[in-house]
Amino acid sequence: MHNSMIFMAITALLLSNCRPQSPQTDLALSAAAETAALTETTAPEAETTTRQDSFTIAYLTGQFDPASHPDFTTIDIKYADRTGQYLRRDAYEAFKKMHAAAAADGVTLRIISATRNFNRQKEIWEAKWNGSRLVDGKNLAETMPDPVQRALKILEYSSMPGSSRHHWGTDIDINALTDGYFRQGEGLKIFEWLTAHAHEYGFCRPYSAKGPERPNGYFEEKWHWSYQPVSGQLTELARTQLKDSMIRGFAGAETAGSIGVVQKYVLGVSKECTR
Repeated sequence: MHNSMIFMAITALLLSNCRPQSPQTDLALSAAAETAALTETTAPEAETTTRQDSFTIAYLTGQFDPASHPDFTTIDIKYADRTGQYLRRDAYEAFKKMHAAAAADGVTLRIISATRNFNRQKEIWEAKWNGSRLVDGKNLAETMPDPVQRALKILEYSSMPGSSRHHWGTDIDINALTDGYFRQGEGLKIFEWLTAHAHEYGFCRPYSAKGPERPNGYFEEKWHWSYQPVSGQLTELARTQLKDSMIRGFAGAETAGSIGVVQKYVLGVSKECTR
């Protein structure tokens, strides 16, 4: 009797599978198939996005071309002093919101420098190092033969290639590159607005005035602002993984270790810009 009941149950199940499906059943199966296909095609894209968002030492040190990097975009001339500049998309979107808010308050923000990869920073550094670009009106190759002293002089305002926050696509220079501009008139108005409101859009100022809270690093830069939600992560990566020995590949690189470039300059930023 028991075997007979099992046989009848199996037969009923087979017959039900052979019956034509109702329109509702067909629709459900079609939706399920479509969902499965969508999941199958979108999974690799999600994995790719994760890979692009994972930062590496190569990214940290500017060893890439922002023009071809998927996380970067060009800055519209509406927001900059010239074409051909790049920012990370997330930093750019935040800046556009800040730009609009500033404009509503009668303040005009203009990006005059954005992403600079290793090669571009190398051009700037080596021009100062070899004297083809004067520093404070002097040819440092002639006036500062000692390599450490020459590097320290350049480091007042310019980063060694591989150590610049401008590599990251998170940092921008706004409106002018002189402290005097931001001490009076329009420049003072801009600086006061940024000091009061930039944090509302995720921006911090890494190079505040030198003092007990920031004894090391570059001289104060009122024009330099950083998109902290991303740059904070990169600062932490530098703290845990970047070494002075990795700062290489340019004239004067041999001074990085004796100066302590990573600790004093890469990490020598204001507390508001640390993670």
